[in-house]
Amino acid sequence: MNIIVIGAGAWGTALAASAATQSHRVTLWARDVQQVRDLREQHQNRRYLPGIHLPGTLAFSAAAWPELFKLTVGADLVVVATPMAALRAMLTGLRDCPVPVAWLCKGFEAPVDDCFGLLAHEIQAQVAPQLRAGVLSGPSFALEVAQGQPTALVAASAHAAVRQILVNAFHNTSLRVYANDDLVGVEVGGAVKNVLAIATGLCDGLQLGMNARAALITRGLAEMTRLGVALGARADTFMGLSGLGDLVLTATGDLSRNRQVGLALAQGQTLAQVTAALGHVAEGVYSARTVVQRACLVGVDMPISRAVVALLDGQMGPAEAVLRLMGREPAAEACSAA
Repeated sequence: MNIIVIGAGAWGTALAASAATQSHRVTLWARDVQQVRDLREQHQNRRYLPGIHLPGTLAFSAAAWPELFKLTVGADLVVVATPMAALRAMLTGLRDCPVPVAWLCKGFEAPVDDCFGLLAHEIQAQVAPQLRAGVLSGPSFALEVAQGQPTALVAASAHAAVRQILVNAFHNTSLRVYANDDLVGVEVGGAVKNVLAIATGLCDGLQLGMNARAALITRGLAEMTRLGVALGARADTFMGLSGLGDLVLTATGDLSRNRQVGLALAQGQTLAQVTAALGHVAEGVYSARTVVQRACLVGVDMPISRAVVALLDGQMGPAEAVLRLMGREPAAEACSAA
């Protein structure tokens, strides 16, 4: 199989390397010519995955757009591994691509003008509705995938053929890929878990204990499910890899950038200091406001997400945010209750 991976960050590189070990012909594309030169010479992504040796069969490209599009036309699968902020432009460029396209980014697009931010499949419906497309998501740290450690992912699409080609491309002895037709649910899970991971990092940074962490993750899952169902997802999707699985990993794993944001905010750092120190995109920072906005539009209460937004906007400090959550009125435990 001939696979083009567009975007040489940590996740794009890790997935391209994993596929290249399975006898697929894989080309990893980066915008930066110097980065591609380093990749070819070092067979290592020194910025995003230092110390990880990349397969000798993995090819690299920095082709400009006309040449890049020609590469995609001759492929069997195109994978977009850019941050959410770049997805609209990339899908616009790929709107006439005749082969399946899948994206890896998780989150909501930043709102434009008076419009609310969109999930990836909603962006695709706007700019490239004719594409056969989907998402590869689930609980996965790029470093562990690059190291060949056991991982399970979800290939979600409305098209059975897209789900199958993603399974064929990436399923191997260390990377298990499950197919799912609930594209909305998979994307909502991938977006909301980043916001909830900031909240969990905050609680852990304030040393509130394991009980508080468990409560926050559980109630966060209920928030995620309510929003997803309101947007058209199936409730059972959130009990799977792209919901509960991704939430637990991102909220508790120290490789999680969103968790690191919460930990740093608990230590008194400003949001500007935190994002500058990370050096990578923490999608929860950019998605939190849109999560709350979309929830309001469909009449869903998301108190944890609202507290994260207030914290990120500087409207309350870490301790006040926690008190706001713990001071809520008692209610019956159910997905419909907060």
